[in-house]
Amino acid sequence: MGRTVTYLEMTGLGELRPGRVVSALGLRREEGLSALVRSVQARVGAAYGWRSARRSEREWEELARAHPHRQYWLIVLEGETAGITALEPLAGGEVEIRTFGLLPEYVGRGLGGHALTLALQQAWATEPLEAEVVRRVWLHTNSDDHPNALVNYQRRGLRVYRTEAEQEP
Repeated sequence: MGRTVTYLEMTGLGELRPGRVVSALGLRREEGLSALVRSVQARVGAAYGWRSARRSEREWEELARAHPHRQYWLIVLEGETAGITALEPLAGGEVEIRTFGLLPEYVGRGLGGHALTLALQQAWATEPLEAEVVRRVWLHTNSDDHPNALVNYQRRGLRVYRTEAEQEP
């Protein structure tokens, strides 16, 4: 049995449908090679089989060299780390949301909609590469991710533009 990968996009900030506001929730920029980023990403992704959950320090260093524009933002609730998002500006005014997720102890607390809203707003505010403005924000998810991920993405205004069925090796 394989998994389904779903690609979603938004082509204008006006398409964003914000989630219920959680006033104590925010984003804080963090250095990509920090131990905190590595730890949070590993904890968020462990339940879903993310490769980043098993990255070695050397692999993190190689990733930083290969993707120098990638930004890491911690999702914080009342100053405490609740999750992470990673944004990567790409050529042509695109920004990919490479990572988005909450730590296990914050899942199911009604934070996902507003956390994604903040991540999308930050993606639209990111300085684009080789373009004057951000023209498109996109991401992908798969059937191994949290069961509410796809629904949350669509509720925030992201549209499916491609799906792929992957077979297990």
